[in-house]
Amino acid sequence: MAQPTYEQGKLQIELFELRREARLRQARDWFVKNYFAENLDDAMKIAPMGSEAGTSYMMVVTYWDQVCAYLNHGLLHEELFFETNGEFFFIWERVKPTISEGRKRFSNPLFLAHMEKAATRFEKWIEGRAPGHVAAMREMMKQMRSQAQTAK
Repeated sequence: MAQPTYEQGKLQIELFELRREARLRQARDWFVKNYFAENLDDAMKIAPMGSEAGTSYMMVVTYWDQVCAYLNHGLLHEELFFETNGEFFFIWERVKPTISEGRKRFSNPLFLAHMEKAATRFEKWIEGRAPGHVAAMREMMKQMRSQAQTAK
């Protein structure tokens, strides 16, 4: 793979800076602590449309879907992005159980399709470099869910 260009690196830094914006940080924090849905009905209870939680959900998932669109269209250098980002994959893993049903219910087969496409490549990429990482991360996510449910 070719070396990252200056423009690709600059765009990646700009996207990182956007993650530091106060409202997006707040939304990301909410998502990590609260979004544990196993199906679309769970998701709609956790983050109802029009609610503050719903807004936080949409901010997080659409941010990462947009970033992944840049990646999928070659505006970001894939190797560099994968080496320095994992949050999008974590977000994908959290929303994955709800996506198929959501796409059907809202007649939008493209919803989070960029994130899904990038996550599929990332999983193969990371397992080739750190075998067992994905399984360990999924186990950690189960523990996070259990801890969040115990805390309620």
